[in-house]
Amino acid sequence: MKSSNPISRRGFLKGSALLGSGLVVAFVLPGAHRFAMGAENQGEVFAPNAFLRIGNDNSVTVLLGHSEMGQGIWTGLTMLIAEELDADWSKIRVEHSPASAADYGLAAFGGMQITGGSTSTWMEFDRYRQAGAAARLMLIDAAARRFNVAPSTLRTEPGVVIAGDRRATYGELADDAGKLPVADPAALTLKEARDWRLIGKPTKRLDTPEKITGRAKFGIDVQFDGLMTAMVARSPVLGGSVKSFEGAEALSIPGVHKVVQVPSGVAVIADHYWAAKLARDALKIDWDLGANAGLDSQVLLEDFRKLAGTAGASASKAGDVEQALSNAAKSIDVEYSVPYLAHAPMEPLNCTVKITQDKCEIWTGTQFQTLDQMIAGKITGLKPEQVEIHTQFLGGGFGRRANPTSDFVAEAVEVAKAAGMPVKTVWAREDDIRGGYYRSAFLHQARVGLDADGSPIAWKHVLVGQSIMAGTLLEASMVKEGVDKTSVEGVADSPYLAKLANHQVDLHSPQTGITVLWLRSVGHTHTAFVMESLIDELAEAAGKDPVDYRRTLLREHPRHLGVLDLAVEKAAWQAPLPDGHALGVAVHESFGSYVAQVAEVSQDNLGIRVHRVVCAVDCGIAVNPLSIAAQMESAIAFGLGFTLHSKLTFKDGQVQQSNYHDYQVLRLNEMPRVEVHIVASSAKPGGVGEAGVPPTAPAVANAVFALTGQRLRELPLQLSGV
Repeated sequence: MKSSNPISRRGFLKGSALLGSGLVVAFVLPGAHRFAMGAENQGEVFAPNAFLRIGNDNSVTVLLGHSEMGQGIWTGLTMLIAEELDADWSKIRVEHSPASAADYGLAAFGGMQITGGSTSTWMEFDRYRQAGAAARLMLIDAAARRFNVAPSTLRTEPGVVIAGDRRATYGELADDAGKLPVADPAALTLKEARDWRLIGKPTKRLDTPEKITGRAKFGIDVQFDGLMTAMVARSPVLGGSVKSFEGAEALSIPGVHKVVQVPSGVAVIADHYWAAKLARDALKIDWDLGANAGLDSQVLLEDFRKLAGTAGASASKAGDVEQALSNAAKSIDVEYSVPYLAHAPMEPLNCTVKITQDKCEIWTGTQFQTLDQMIAGKITGLKPEQVEIHTQFLGGGFGRRANPTSDFVAEAVEVAKAAGMPVKTVWAREDDIRGGYYRSAFLHQARVGLDADGSPIAWKHVLVGQSIMAGTLLEASMVKEGVDKTSVEGVADSPYLAKLANHQVDLHSPQTGITVLWLRSVGHTHTAFVMESLIDELAEAAGKDPVDYRRTLLREHPRHLGVLDLAVEKAAWQAPLPDGHALGVAVHESFGSYVAQVAEVSQDNLGIRVHRVVCAVDCGIAVNPLSIAAQMESAIAFGLGFTLHSKLTFKDGQVQQSNYHDYQVLRLNEMPRVEVHIVASSAKPGGVGEAGVPPTAPAVANAVFALTGQRLRELPLQLSGV
């Protein structure tokens, strides 16, 4: 693990001078040279991407450039450092880092500071371990000088360097170690897996005590003297604008200070939330509803269906599909559809902004610090580095707080600028569900031909749905020849099509006026449902058991097979079930991880009851099995929400749903028993936060078919009374 651009001593001190006394270790992400601070006589100097700080009190503090939103990276990433550092886990502390692309930018995201795509662990697995190992070497060197012995004669135990019968704590050595050159990455020897003390061991989360005691600060908790609260009245139709407004009645409400127009609508600035809400409700606004006033879900579905019958952009193609279909012994011709979905995080969107002559300070839970800085800088006329972001804990993100337009941050900056005072702009949940960003609806049409043995010989598949990358800064890298990779992931790269001699996958990406965004597991939210339901349909057409059928098709994909076999074994696939119960199975790869799920369901009148989900996951090296199990459980609950309930519909240009009562997520009494089994693996870590979502809907749908004979091809699943 060599660095082609080592940090010079002077450059290291430039990056760490503000972090206080003790030992501070900076470490650089390969490829981060695009953010070089400059050159010196000692070589090229780089701004460090992340920091490890050891204090004189023996504390070990990690400044995390990633945002903690419940996925457990405060613990998982810190375990990587602590492992190689040989740290005393009880002395570990974590803080959200400042926002700085130069310091915390990630090469995989073009140098931007961002948390998303289930990338945190796989991107940082080597880098964070190197930081811990570098710090340990420096501490050993400092101890060797103190004890006047060779460094090779020393060893460490958690938080202590040992020389025979002499011991020195990391805190005692921190100042001396901080004066030494940063350890050369070429000199680092990382632990073998057999020697890991923390990695792979179930570890309780570091942020849990903060959250259960109320010490954890979320964006909505931010408060300081002079801070006002704002609510914004936005157009009831996406893309609408203000023609005129009357704010006198709103201003008459006690506690209300100002009513100002901003690009997104009309903002009310008040002493507190309730005054702002009452005043917003009292506003009289004449809206220009714009071109989207006629949006209607049923019309959109018909438009998608018409598009599906025309030539689309080619996402994957091999052989002569039409000829192969004509030669098939049997074929199925089906249509699947999924609706628009909201993210609906528990903590509503919010952002606090304070603007001065030479600084813009922002307090919020964000996944996208770099873009927030850029957009806030543009609005205020400041440089991005003059925009200081204080990242707070996120009360749920699911992609909503990593918006390529930074909509809720940009709006808050506009409000504070117009108000001329510090303001916390708060969205009600209704605001986000009715005027936010959504997972696009998608229509799938597929025709699959089978040979006499029931194996697929031809597969023609067309998808229709909006592109989340079009018009964003990611379009150049993610949209090629009209194909948004995120729209077709899970189909175009499916293992079922990988060696199928005759297949064709086409895509249509209509523009509807509806703002769309990635949702937890992105394209896999719909493609896994369709593909794994289709495989069950093919198994039925072939007269074969759906597990055996998958085993045949996946025989050259050992990691798919591994989780499939483990899940069906733990679920006792062939064992008798209670009367009125049935099992369904699905297996899917996403974000570098492989997940299989077996769902057990029953029917209650026309309702579907999920009793149990057995989940097997191969995510490569399992850094913290407790967090992995928690994320699988969380993903299953999230996936069950849109499997059974969640749906957004448009009528006369307006979203018909508003809050959890009519945009329903999974209720506590509906949560099934979940069993998570982790495949032992030495492969590079994959993603965990999103990979558990995709198999849930098809596993349940396949179980419903096994139980009732009804093949449900639309989400949310709804049994018919026929």
